Amino acid sequence: MRHTPVLLKEVIDNLNIKPNGLYIDATVGEGGHGQEILKKQGRLLGIDRDERQIEGLKQKEIFKNAFLFNDNFANIEDIAKKNKYYPVDGIIFDLGLSMRQIQKSKKGFSYKNEDEYLDMRLSNNIIKTASSIINSLKASELYEIFTKYSEEINSRAIAKGIVNARSLKKIEKVGDLLRIIDKTIKRKDKQVYARIFQALRIAVNNEFENLKKALKGARNIINSNGRIIVISFHSLEDRIVKRFAKENGLKLLTKKPIVGKKNIKHERSAKLRIIFKNNI
Repeated sequence: MRHTPVLLKEVIDNLNIKPNGLYIDATVGEGGHGQEILKKQGRLLGIDRDERQIEGLKQKEIFKNAFLFNDNFANIEDIAKKNKYYPVDGIIFDLGLSMRQIQKSKKGFSYKNEDEYLDMRLSNNIIKTASSIINSLKASELYEIFTKYSEEINSRAIAKGIVNARSLKKIEKVGDLLRIIDKTIKRKDKQVYARIFQALRIAVNNEFENLKKALKGARNIINSNGRIIVISFHSLEDRIVKRFAKENGLKLLTKKPIVGKKNIKHERSAKLRIIFKNNI
């Protein structure tokens, strides 16, 4: 499957890549952004939480001289300092899932794959799956996850519906959860599905706390005049990025984010922010 990185030209143009400059792709994935850095003679350190992504890149010739780590990007500062790879000139965070993860991982990331197990872990080292969360938490705890991480207006009703349904049968597959949502809201609604699945994935992988820690680590290892580029896919992530820049006295290079092309499905909701560290 061919993988086209989101906002590739915009990312590379705004990184201002210098030959032999130090760059980190903190979500290196299938290597689309990282490959372009290497083509421009930049040096690359790539991080990904999914071990299969890192193993795949190690098989590619262009990545033979890159530093590749199967790790949580929350540990970006430790990884860079342990490998004496800092201060760096640019850092990329692409907060979306790759098409391979959605379509091939069989981890239940998409509501379209009804027979898949509700796993949603980005790494097999994570203990709790989406299924274990929805089969064990109280209705109030599920409500908090759904409303906090997706702002879904039906969060309370869906949480109660899950608790009622699991008393009869364990909720294990994507289709099991979809049928509960349908019964609760009395219709099929892909937007509701997407928001609930988003909230579960964020909770399973502790994504918001990891992002906050990663941004702090990035701030500590970026060069003066270096750039941190973040591609987010929903307003809650974008809010974290904007707040981080403001609270740390960093500049956002554009008042409004660069947005993805509306006619390209996987780019529609993408927002790119450029954080600029100017002699701080």
